[in-house]
Parts: sequence; C-alpha cells; structure tokens
Amino acid sequence: MRTRAEPQADGSYKITGTKIFISAGDHDLAENIIHLVLAKAPGGGPGTKGISLFIVPKVLVGADGTHDARNAVSVGKIEHKMGIHGNATCVMHYDGATGFLLGELHKGMRAMFTMMNEARLGVGLQGYAVAEAAYQNARTYARERLQGRAVTGPENPGGPADPLIVHPDIRRALMDQKSFVEGARAFTLWGASLIDQARTGSDPAAEGLVSLLTPVLKGFLTDKGFESAVLAQQIWGGHGYIEDQGISQFVRDARITQIYEGANGVQALDLVGRKLAQDGGSHVMGFFALVKTFIKDHEADGTLKADFLDPLKEASKDLQAAAMFFMETGLKDPNAALAGSYDFMHLFGQVCMGLIWARAALAAQAALAAGTGDADFYRTKLATGRYYMVRHLPATRLHLARILSGAAPVMALSAEAF
Repeated sequence: MRTRAEPQADGSYKITGTKIFISAGDHDLAENIIHLVLAKAPGGGPGTKGISLFIVPKVLVGADGTHDARNAVSVGKIEHKMGIHGNATCVMHYDGATGFLLGELHKGMRAMFTMMNEARLGVGLQGYAVAEAAYQNARTYARERLQGRAVTGPENPGGPADPLIVHPDIRRALMDQKSFVEGARAFTLWGASLIDQARTGSDPAAEGLVSLLTPVLKGFLTDKGFESAVLAQQIWGGHGYIEDQGISQFVRDARITQIYEGANGVQALDLVGRKLAQDGGSHVMGFFALVKTFIKDHEADGTLKADFLDPLKEASKDLQAAAMFFMETGLKDPNAALAGSYDFMHLFGQVCMGLIWARAALAAQAALAAGTGDADFYRTKLATGRYYMVRHLPATRLHLARILSGAAPVMALSAEAF
C-alpha cells in the first residue's frame, strides 16, 4: 500500500518502496529475474482499489533484447526461516526502479488474484506432496526397523525383534497417511480438471465450482499434509527428531504451506464469508446436487452403498446442516458464522475426500470385475478407501457440533482475560 509508482514520459514508471516475503527474490541461477510488483500510481482510489501491477526486471533489457543495466532493485535482507531453506525469502527494496504497467491501471489486485488462485491450488498440491514424501520414508523405516514383538506372536522369529509395521498403532499411522495422500492426489487432480473444463467451456458450472473449492483445496490439504508429515516423523521415534536423518525437514517444509498464499484461517473466512454466498449460493448448491446425483446413480450397488455411499450421504448431510446454520444466523450474528469457518473448511474437505474415495472405489470395483490391470492394486485401493470412510469421514460430526455451538464459547472471554 505504501509502494509508489510515478509515471515517466516514456510510458514507464519509477517504483519506490519495500516488499517482504519475496520467494527467490534474488539468486544467481538465471541471467535475469522478473518481479511482479503491486504499487499505487497517481489517481488511484483508496485501499486496494487503487493498486496497479507492474513488471520490474532485476536487469533492464535493451531494445535489441540484450541485457542493459542493473535496475534499482536490491535485497535488504534474507529471512532465516523454519523451513524451505532451499528458497531464499527476501526483503526487496525498489529505489526508483524502472517498471512497466501490466494490465489496466488501478486494476492490479484483479490481475494478482489470477495468480493467487492458481498458486493456492499449487500450495494445496505441495501440502500433500510433502506428506507423500514423508510417508514413503516412514513406510520404508517401518518395514526395516526391528523393535518389539507382535502381540499375536513373533512374525520374524529368526531375528531379534519384529519390524515396526507389525504393530497396530504403526499400521494406523501409516494408513492415516496413505489414505490421505492418495485421496488428496485425486482431489487435486479433480480441481485441475475443473480448471481445464472452465477454460475450454466444456462445463459451464466448472468455474464456479473450482472457485468454491479453491480455499478447501488449499486449507484442508495443507493442514492435513502437515499432520501427515508429523505422523511420519512419529514413526521414526527419536531418530525422527534428529536432523541427520532428514525426516524433520518434511515437517518444517510442510508447515509453511498452511501459512503462505493466504493463511488457512483466511481461506476459511473466504470460504464462509464470500464463496458460500457467491452467485446466490448456486455453486455450493451445485456441489450438493453433484454428491446427491452420484449417490443416487450408484446406490443399487450394495457393496459400494454400504462401504462408501452411505457414509458419504451422512457426511454430506452434516455439510448441508452447517451451511444452513450459516444462512440462518450469518446476517444477524456474523460472529456465529465466522467462529465456525475453520471447522466448515475441514468439514467441506472431508466430504470432498469422501466423494473422491467413493469415485475411486467405483473405478476399482469396475476394474476388478473386468479383470483389467493389477488386481492387488485395486484391492488395496478399496481397502484404503474403506479405511478413510470409517476412520476419517466421521469427523464431519465433530465439526458440525462445533459449528452449531455458535460464537458464544469462542467470544466468551474479554481481550484482557487471555
């Protein structure tokens, strides 16, 4: 808001100000770095409405395409962070740097949010991808590390102990991770396919649906991705806390995904405060209809119904009840809606994962019936999906109970009482 852009006679602008948290703000891996900088140009309105977006290169480029002179862009500081140490996070100073308007004057935030929404989907992917890497390490360690004996009798009688993976609680931790990362991958790919459908115009509802799901993809997947990385570290025991082993890096790196590109609390507020009511609530109603139609189309399959569709139906009812609560109380008591926004984001994420696992189960059953592909792969997929439906999807009831408690428990204390 304090960075200024002064127009020049040649059509360029002089950019003056400071920016923080600039990932890869400077490095020597490329001949040039092109910064996108938000700044206030003369004539803009108050607040974000007056912001414009500018291209500011590290090195100015001549008319013939060759690098000309160093622009007035410099690094004021490199942040010392908890994680992502391979990426320099910089404080950047712009001291009358030459910049070029990108898009329309005073319409910078609109352009920037195009990037931000894409980035939020990418961060959601990052959240489960770090969890996937951590899971692979934990799975290998659990198979190789010998400790204790299985309660049902030795499973490695020729060795001094059984591998960790024989113990039920280790299996629980691994199944939590496996069912999350596999479901999250499919969930993210669904979001990506909706973007494609919106761009090609093949599905008129796709753009509204992916807009609704973007804060869920970002917030839910990164929260759960961090939890999953912590589970992987836990399987390593004390060795997981030792930097030499490397497993702690996954925990540190996963943590940032909950914060950047819009902290997850902001994602939840965006979901409840803006996205639910967008276009008269048509997008969330479209989501409910999508789930209902999927259940109705396949409920004749008894096995699918019992293992996947019935749990999905109950979870969807919880989501609808929460949305109805917000609609009934939001206008007269906004705090009641916002106090439950974080739980709603997770409730929504759980229902999305339930839908994804039901779709995966349908595909796996069809492949097994047709005898195509690796039968063990599809049987494993079904078992993993069933685990998610019975061990994780019931969390929707907890989230709904918290939402229905309203704002009173959250707002009970005065600021001084904390």
